[in-house]
Amino acid sequence: MGAIFQSLGRTVAAGVVLLIILILLVSTAKYDHAWGAFVMRWLHVMSGVMWIGLLWYFNFVQIPSMPKIPDEQKPAIGKVIAPTALFWFRWAALATVITGLLLAWMNGYIVQALALQRPFTPIGIGMWLGLIMAFNVWFIIWPNQKKALGIVTVTPEEKTKAARLAMLTSRANTMLSIPMLFCMVAQQNAGL
Repeated sequence: MGAIFQSLGRTVAAGVVLLIILILLVSTAKYDHAWGAFVMRWLHVMSGVMWIGLLWYFNFVQIPSMPKIPDEQKPAIGKVIAPTALFWFRWAALATVITGLLLAWMNGYIVQALALQRPFTPIGIGMWLGLIMAFNVWFIIWPNQKKALGIVTVTPEEKTKAARLAMLTSRANTMLSIPMLFCMVAQQNAGL
């Protein structure tokens, strides 16, 4: 068992195997369109948990902790932890958007939701907020984080400006994540 938990890859693989075993043991589902839509929703939720979890990690843990970290230890964050977290952050954002759009298409409401038509207004609002947030991740936060972390060489002034813009945009995404999550849950639970 220890060998499984010493490797993230083996841990994730074991989780998938455990899931398959559970499905085979207890599922009475027909493997049809409804099952496929359920699996897509599960993938959407899984990628969304990673995306928003990392967004909240950055805003609730990493950013507030940085002033408390001694200067000689900060390179470990900027050169090792932040680039890895940002890798998973941006790809989780993309996976969340793709699986969400596929789910809406599979269930036949993509056009109505994006057009904010009833009865899909709540999910449509959530989708638009998610699209704005994903745009921010890929086209504002990530390009500016590359400058702030020294992945792209810029002047010290540009680095400071980029770090601030990335942080402010990340905070905007944190703000947007609250109504976005509400709208996503509200659609299937009559919250709006």
